[in-house]
Amino acid sequence: MGAKAKKKAVLKTVKKSSAQFSASKDATAEFLPLEGGPARNIPKTEDRENNSSVLYIGRIPHGFYENEMEGFFKQFGTIKRLRIARNRKTGKPKHFGFIEFESPEVAKVVEECMHNYLMYEHLLQVRLLPAERVHPKLWKGVSRSYKPLDWVRIERKRHDKERTFEEQQKLFNGILKRDRKRRKRIEAAGIDYECPEIVGAVQAAPKKIRFDTN
Repeated sequence: MGAKAKKKAVLKTVKKSSAQFSASKDATAEFLPLEGGPARNIPKTEDRENNSSVLYIGRIPHGFYENEMEGFFKQFGTIKRLRIARNRKTGKPKHFGFIEFESPEVAKVVEECMHNYLMYEHLLQVRLLPAERVHPKLWKGVSRSYKPLDWVRIERKRHDKERTFEEQQKLFNGILKRDRKRRKRIEAAGIDYECPEIVGAVQAAPKKIRFDTN
């Protein structure tokens, strides 16, 4: 290809690109892609306002529970619901919770004022949750007052329950098994100690009494 042919090809390419640019300019294009091609418009995104009134509160200090939290946050506005996450077994708090106000504007003010607020050597983490992130079961059982389980009474009832002969024998077999392991550990440590025998480990089976019907 000669020099004239190359020059014509370059001019043709320049004219084509300028025509595409002018056409895109007429269409109010906003940017040219780096990989080439026609100009494009930036996709418009609608600014959706967060109208949620539910706040996540993290790093809750010990002693700042439901009653204390309600008494503190009601200075901002009316509280609709409040919940602190707790362990189902022990009832101890997990140091985070959720609070819902009647007004979304009040929730925004609380987030701005109380985020990183120092309380009992803890920096509170307060975040406004979007409506789509609020779980439908978040407030399940929030109206019920928490009553911790009496695990001492439950364990006493389990320990003192009536057992059959087979259950009692199984219990003693477990005690003997642990006792043998303990004896082996004592011997391996070189300690001269005579472990006392476990009383009641072996129980005689109840005898069947036969009555004469005569």
